[in-house]
Amino acid sequence: MASLSRRQISEKAMAAADAGSSCLAVGLVLLMLMSSMREASPDVEAPQSIHSRKFGGHRLCDEIYVVGEGETLHTISDKCGDPYIVERNPHINDPDDVYPGLVLQITPSKPKEEEGRRLYQKQGC
Repeated sequence: MASLSRRQISEKAMAAADAGSSCLAVGLVLLMLMSSMREASPDVEAPQSIHSRKFGGHRLCDEIYVVGEGETLHTISDKCGDPYIVERNPHINDPDDVYPGLVLQITPSKPKEEEGRRLYQKQGC
C-alpha cells in the first residue's frame, strides 16, 4: 500500500469537506422550505403557548409575559399587579418603547385562580 503525499491527503480532505458542506446546505434549504410551508398552511392551527393563554379574550398573567398588541407597561402593571416591571427587566432601556412580542419577567401579585374567576364573573358567565 503506497503512502499518500500531503497534497493528496489535503485534496481528499477538501473534497470530503466540500461534499459535507453541500449536504448540509441542501438540508438547511429543505428545512427552511418545510418551515415556510407549515406557517403558510391555513388548516394547521398553531398551538397556544402558556404565554398566550386567554380567558374570555383577556390574557392571564404568568411569570413570563409576552406583550400583546396595544399594551403598555402601565396597563400590564395594573392588570398583573406588578409595579416593578422595569426593575426586573434590565433589557428595557426605554419604558415607552414596548412592542408586541417583547418578553417580560413579572411577579403577578394576583393569584391566577382569583384572576380567572374575576374575568369569568366579569363576562357574566
